[in-house]
Amino acid sequence: MAKATASYSYTDDEFVAAIRCGDDRALAQLYRLHLPMISHYVLQNSGTEDEAKDVYQEGIMVFYEKVRDGSLELSCQIKTYLYAVCRRLWLKRLTEKTRFGGHLDDHEPYLETGAEADLVEAEERDRRFATMSEALNLIGEPCRSLLEGFYLLDKSMQQLTTEFGYTNADNAKNQKYKCLVRLKKLFFTHHQESET
Repeated sequence: MAKATASYSYTDDEFVAAIRCGDDRALAQLYRLHLPMISHYVLQNSGTEDEAKDVYQEGIMVFYEKVRDGSLELSCQIKTYLYAVCRRLWLKRLTEKTRFGGHLDDHEPYLETGAEADLVEAEERDRRFATMSEALNLIGEPCRSLLEGFYLLDKSMQQLTTEFGYTNADNAKNQKYKCLVRLKKLFFTHHQESET
C-alpha cells in the first residue's frame, strides 16, 4: 500500500490544493517533475546545470508564493506556467551576463500565462523589501528596535514602554509614530533613487 502512495501523481488542481495546505511532499514532487524540462531548456540556451537549478528554484518560489497567498490565477497547466516564469528568468540572466546574442531554442509554446506579470510583481516586492531593509539600517537606534519590536516581533506598546524606559504607553506610541515617519522618508528617498 505504501508503494502505491509513493508513486501517486497529483493533478494540477491537487498540486495547488496540497501546496496551499502546506504539503511539502506535493511541493517536492512538483519540483522533481518539471526540473528536467527547465534543465534541458537552460542547457540548450547557453546555460549550465547549476544555472538551470537556480532558475528553476526561483521559478518554483514564484509559483509557491502565489499559491500560498491565494493570488495565483492559473489559466494553463502548471508545467506551462513554470516554463514561462523560468524562461523569463533565464532571459533576464542572459541579458545581465551580456553573453547572449542569439535566439532562444524554445521547445514549448510560450503562451500568455500570467507568469510574466507574477514574476514582475515578485521582483518588485523583493526590491521594496531590500529598500525597506536599507532604510531600517539607516534609521538608527532606538527607532530601529522600536519599530522591529512592534511590527516584526508583535510586542505590545506596554512591553515596549517597559523595554525602552518610556514613562507611559502614550509616549512610546508617540515615539513609534515619529520613527515611522522618519522610516517612510528614508524608504521613499531610497525607493526613488533606486528607480533612477
